[in-house]
Amino acid sequence: MTRTFTGNFTQQESLPEDAIEAAVAVMRSGRLHRYNVADGEDGETALLERDFAAQLGVPYCLATGSGGTAMQIALTACGLKRGDAVLTNGYTLSPVPGAIHIAGGVPVLVETTDDMVIDLADLDAKAAAHPGTYLMLSHMRGHLADMERIVAICEAHGLTLIEDCAHTMGAAWKGRASGTFGRAACFSTQTYKHINSGEGGFLTTADADVMAHAVVRSGSYMLYDRHLAGPAPDAYVDARLDMPNGSSRMDNLRAALLRPQLVALSEQVDRWNTRYRAVENALSAHPAIRLRRIPQEETHVGSSIQFRLPDLPADAIAPFLALTKSRGVELKWFGAPDPAGYTSAHGSWRYVTAASLPNTDRVLARLFDMRLPLTFSVEDCRLIGEIIVECVGEYA
Repeated sequence: MTRTFTGNFTQQESLPEDAIEAAVAVMRSGRLHRYNVADGEDGETALLERDFAAQLGVPYCLATGSGGTAMQIALTACGLKRGDAVLTNGYTLSPVPGAIHIAGGVPVLVETTDDMVIDLADLDAKAAAHPGTYLMLSHMRGHLADMERIVAICEAHGLTLIEDCAHTMGAAWKGRASGTFGRAACFSTQTYKHINSGEGGFLTTADADVMAHAVVRSGSYMLYDRHLAGPAPDAYVDARLDMPNGSSRMDNLRAALLRPQLVALSEQVDRWNTRYRAVENALSAHPAIRLRRIPQEETHVGSSIQFRLPDLPADAIAPFLALTKSRGVELKWFGAPDPAGYTSAHGSWRYVTAASLPNTDRVLARLFDMRLPLTFSVEDCRLIGEIIVECVGEYA
């Protein structure tokens, strides 16, 4: 009997009751705007920024309308000028080069390794060719490269490191939290990330000047003193005059949804990793399937899983995807020639100067990706892995 999975790969868990109650309280108050608070009250947005900064272990945090907005603000707050080069991963999602382009930077794409992280040799070479610029490091799909070596490369060539931690909230390298290695870091709270407000993000930093510029850029008007996770007022002397108002800080309603979820993050990470291991163990049974080796130094968050089929013939890719779909397993393919859904490869980003990335292209050509929502049970994940193995057996 052919086994089929009947779950939904885009269905997330319901929000916790305390998050729903907090959001209802904000709606009843009518004070949804980030600065619309009662006398003596700290708004939900300011409280969320304080809570996230404390949890990450950094002094400053800004809650934004999206993770992409956080990246745009981080670049300009760190001093990006129009036309400046910004190195970034050749394997990432389009909002990353998109944020660079929108902020006025010029994306310079860096090669990818077989383990789906940024290639450090290519990074070093391109950093040497673009000294004194920027690295927007995408921890794509939750995979961390050797962060100590990356920091050393950036220091050697004068690169400003900004981390894109959209997929690594709760992750760490040698016990040090993802998002604490660069001058700034950006996180996402979009529905498919680790805490869910539909859309939203964070910008974090230990640099008072960066945060002052970010706060003004996000639309603080002259109300920056209401930020609980912002710097002292004297940090804003220049920022309040230098930065345009972008009106892009998060509202109180979404912040109210997120604060209770933030408390439960470590528990959720454990649940994701249990599901990841169930799929990983099943996929490991087939010799044609290549999984990423997660380094011992990395504390991983397995909210999705990726695998490669390096020997799969090109003309077998479409039938393989059709077979897995017919059995209820939705895989994304990063090697597709045209963008599909949330997935696209660097060749389709026409606003980016075309780059020769032969290893990235080779990796993406046989790279498959799958979400692991917490609505799936551990047994569901075992079944999904076994179905994939059976489908691979039809073509490998």
